[in-house]
Amino acid sequence: MVRRSSGGARKKSYRSRNLNFNRHQGSGRTFAIAAIFFALALFLAPPIKNYFTQRAQISALKAQLSSDYAALEAARKELTLWQDPNYIKSQARERLHFVMPGERQYIVTGGDESQDSTSGDINVVENLPEGQPWYTRMIASVTEAGKQ
Repeated sequence: MVRRSSGGARKKSYRSRNLNFNRHQGSGRTFAIAAIFFALALFLAPPIKNYFTQRAQISALKAQLSSDYAALEAARKELTLWQDPNYIKSQARERLHFVMPGERQYIVTGGDESQDSTSGDINVVENLPEGQPWYTRMIASVTEAGKQ
């Protein structure tokens, strides 16, 4: 009977070792699956990062392209305006203070309306030589205005 008792103890210890082995084998599988997912994450992280970076760049370039198209359309409209001779004349009159031959230009200085209009006006253009280029007339006008 001694043998039986020692044999029964032997079976219990074998079973307990077998159960412990099964527990370690289950955690080993879990570790292997976790390692595979970790490796996949490491493998896929750079391409996914590059994808989102490139998508952001594409969005920024599309926005820039649409603003460039709007600027191009505005420039085309302005170009068509500048092809009209009447527009060119009006801009020369407005921006550069050009006058057509035979016309007189008066430059009014002093914006106070409280002064008498006849005594406050300075007619600078009458003293300027005729037939001179516009820049010579401009310099003479500035000089003449500075004297008064």
